[in-house]
Amino acid sequence: MAARASRDPRGRRPQPERGPAGERPPGPLEAVRRENEQLLALYETALGLIHRIDQKELLEAVLQRAATLAGTVHGFIYLRDGSELVMRVGMGFFKSQIGLRVAPGEGLGGRVWQSRAPLVVADYRSWEGRLPAKVFDELRSTVGLPLRYGDGVEGVIGLARVEAGRGFSPEEVSLLERFSGLATVALDKARLIAEARNELAERRRTEEILRRSEERYRQLLESLPDPVVVYTLKGEALYVNPAFEQTFGYRREELLGRSIEFVPEENWPETRAAIEALLSGKKVLLETRRRTRQGRLLDVQLSSTLYFDEQGRPAGNIVILRDISGRKEAERRLAEYRDALEERVAARTRELASANEALAREVEDRRRAEAKLRRREKQLKAQSLHLQEVNTALRVLLQQREQDRRELGEGVLANVRELIHPYLERLRQARLAPFQKALVDILESNLESIVSPFVSRLSGLHRGLTPTEIRVANLVREGKTNKEIAALLSISSNTVLFHRHNLRTKLGLRNTKRNLRTYLEGITN
Repeated sequence: MAARASRDPRGRRPQPERGPAGERPPGPLEAVRRENEQLLALYETALGLIHRIDQKELLEAVLQRAATLAGTVHGFIYLRDGSELVMRVGMGFFKSQIGLRVAPGEGLGGRVWQSRAPLVVADYRSWEGRLPAKVFDELRSTVGLPLRYGDGVEGVIGLARVEAGRGFSPEEVSLLERFSGLATVALDKARLIAEARNELAERRRTEEILRRSEERYRQLLESLPDPVVVYTLKGEALYVNPAFEQTFGYRREELLGRSIEFVPEENWPETRAAIEALLSGKKVLLETRRRTRQGRLLDVQLSSTLYFDEQGRPAGNIVILRDISGRKEAERRLAEYRDALEERVAARTRELASANEALAREVEDRRRAEAKLRRREKQLKAQSLHLQEVNTALRVLLQQREQDRRELGEGVLANVRELIHPYLERLRQARLAPFQKALVDILESNLESIVSPFVSRLSGLHRGLTPTEIRVANLVREGKTNKEIAALLSISSNTVLFHRHNLRTKLGLRNTKRNLRTYLEGITN
């Protein structure tokens, strides 16, 4: 069964119970001596613990001191971990149980944590609140004491004996309770020191991070191609980067701690409005102008934002300026070009409008001409039909005329042959001189030429032939030689050759191999 060691309403310690052997408490002198020994032991323990700051080392020292005070080698210390207790250190029997977890009310540690009061168990094997594992059957008398911190319990010190018949006396429990208070102070000190160290280390890490971050930001600002100024709320320059010096011609030493006088008078109204907007919590972005040290005006794009101190109050503002003079000049030139282009477009539009009007008139004229042409085509078509009809009639008339001509020629030829040729034959049979006979032959040949279709066709196709050339062509067609033609026409042979040459030229036979007689015979066919 378990027995609790607690105080009575007047704050006195409970009277010790009889031990397992039934011995009575010691006398007054012995009690005082033992009390002095206990106080001395507590004093030495406190001195030994007070300077330890490593938690694990301190826990091991606390457990070792408590075991020494209780005269045992078996002990443990639970510490709170969320909703459970975890065995952080152990010695003797409990060395193999380090890491054991118990819930409130579970086992000796859970009961002490739940009740917040010391607990003594005379025989752990038969105790109803024991842990069920068989390994705990070796335990006999056990005691647990809370490690109080404020209004709560942060851990439990437990001690045990494995010898039968040897329990923990009320004096030992009282001494261990005092010791747990000292141990709590030492643990609290170690925790505070650890927290302080952690906080100091964290602050150092934070400071190092801030220092590195500040260095990175400074390097970033130093390497930015755009001018940067950091102002206080009074308008004094805390920092300017090299790009500012290069762009505006100032040296950093001339500007730090002072106001920068580089705002043109005409740009102050918009600058004041930007400052008011910035102080009201807005970000500023505007295009304005700033003056260099040499007096040259630059078009700049200005952006500004506030920065704050540790209390979250505005401490100043950061201004980034970008030289946009080149862009502004390009915009001005572009505007001029656009205006000129618009003027050219307007002029071209007017020209196109005039051209469109002229084209419209031309189209209208062409439309009228096309209408007129269509009417003319209709008329021409009608005239063409009429001409076709006239041509048909003319062809009929020409065919009739050709037929009449042929009939007339045939009639004339028949008459010549019937009425003239017989007399020519009789004349040829008469006794004529050679000259007369030649004249008769010429007369007969000329008559044949007059009535022959060849003569009329040849003269029609080649109106450029002379009469002599026609007579020569007729004699050539009849197969007469040059001498015969010369004799018949009373000309020389060279003259005949001359006329034959002219005939070939006028008939297109020059420089060809065609025979003149064959060509002339083909004309009549």
